[in-house]
Amino acid sequence: MVARNFEDLLQCSFPVFNCLLPEPHNGTVLQLLFTMAHWHRLAKLHMHSDLTLEIMDQVTTVVSKQFCHFKATVCSAYVTHKLHQEAEAHTRHHAKQAAKQQGGSKGKQKVPLVFNFQTYKFHVLGDYVLTIHQYGMCDSYSTEPVSP
Repeated sequence: MVARNFEDLLQCSFPVFNCLLPEPHNGTVLQLLFTMAHWHRLAKLHMHSDLTLEIMDQVTTVVSKQFCHFKATVCSAYVTHKLHQEAEAHTRHHAKQAAKQQGGSKGKQKVPLVFNFQTYKFHVLGDYVLTIHQYGMCDSYSTEPVSP
């Protein structure tokens, strides 16, 4: 089965992630995947009622707590690094930037990766329900500027 969209990817991910890590990390990852799939299905509904928005608000709170738990328990238990190809691409990119700025390029460093949920996507997670309540589903309006 080829994943064509996020729903397919989530559906395919359960057997892939199951038993990939030892317990209790396995359970944490599977619970997070399940809750994310639940949240995503709620977000993709074409029509919402007060009840579905209330459920989505509750699931948003749960998924936020689960991401915090995931970072504190699973991410802190493992040291991860970029793949060799990613590290080389990163080094080439920084070398080009350094050459533009007339500075020297840094040597290869193996810096551990840290799960970062201080991003815009995570920041606006809590705004979905209010936005849907105020404006409806995002496929019912456009945010594209209108030219005169």
